[in-house]
Amino acid sequence: MTTDASAAAARRPGEPALAALGLGAPALDPADASPHTFPGGGRWRTEIPSCEGPEALAVVLKEASRLDVPIHRVSQGSGVWMLTDAEITEMVEAAAERDIELCLFTGPRGTWDIGGSTRTDSGGAGPRARGHDGLAGCVEDALRATELGVKCLLVADEGVLWTLHRARQAGIVPADTTLKVSALAGPVNPAAYAVYERLGADSVNVPSDLTLDHLTEIRRVSAAPMDMYIEAPDDLGGYVRMYEVAELIRRGAPLYLKFGLSRTPGLYPYGHHLRELTLSTAKERVRRGRLALDLLARHGADGDMAPPGSRLPGVLKRFETLT
Repeated sequence: MTTDASAAAARRPGEPALAALGLGAPALDPADASPHTFPGGGRWRTEIPSCEGPEALAVVLKEASRLDVPIHRVSQGSGVWMLTDAEITEMVEAAAERDIELCLFTGPRGTWDIGGSTRTDSGGAGPRARGHDGLAGCVEDALRATELGVKCLLVADEGVLWTLHRARQAGIVPADTTLKVSALAGPVNPAAYAVYERLGADSVNVPSDLTLDHLTEIRRVSAAPMDMYIEAPDDLGGYVRMYEVAELIRRGAPLYLKFGLSRTPGLYPYGHHLRELTLSTAKERVRRGRLALDLLARHGADGDMAPPGSRLPGVLKRFETLT
């Protein structure tokens, strides 16, 4: 675990020069630091998102080797239903060979459905699964993916999350399956974050516009791993928070650093008509990861990465499952 002393020892961006000019920042408050870590040690892991098939995954793995970027998880956004069995199997085997967690999105979502409310200014119910059939499609995707060896499922609906958590407890999907809440439905206050944890979430993607104080507030009520785009896609705000990475870790640990990419068109649902864009952006996401890791190293804040290959979230709080 990072101590207050080690956090204070890390060099803050520009601080020595600014202090010499009488413009130094206030000292960090130790009370703001998260007390939590991943099981087995470490306060941060890495994730490469929008890995939309085996070809994109191969590009990510090759570039990660070239740039020496450690990867704990890769995630896909188009959905299980957009991949063939052979493609899923190829991705499972490639990720397993590198001891990387593969996370695939489950089922239909309201933003692609026939419901008109999601296309209004209000956004309607957003990405949530509409009706019994929407829920059933997500469950079908979960069953198919786990049967093919996928160990992490991405969800954007509270009902889907609770249903898959119950399915995991009942042995319908493997007990070591992890459930990740999408940024499309991410909570923005500590009470909501705690509810997602209790519904079965093993990691929760919060919107990238949360303040540092918001992260501290969340960590006072929940130890569930947090995912956050260090650079967010344009449809999630396009935020670039590279210089805040050390403080995001200090406040938000245990934290997945997600290396997204702004100023790019959307990729979902992926198809071969988007192949060149998907492969080029996959490569650049890894490079963005290298930039963030280099920045951490320059500031002496690159310690406490979770061991490569670690994926489980530790003991978390859950609602009682009623039959």
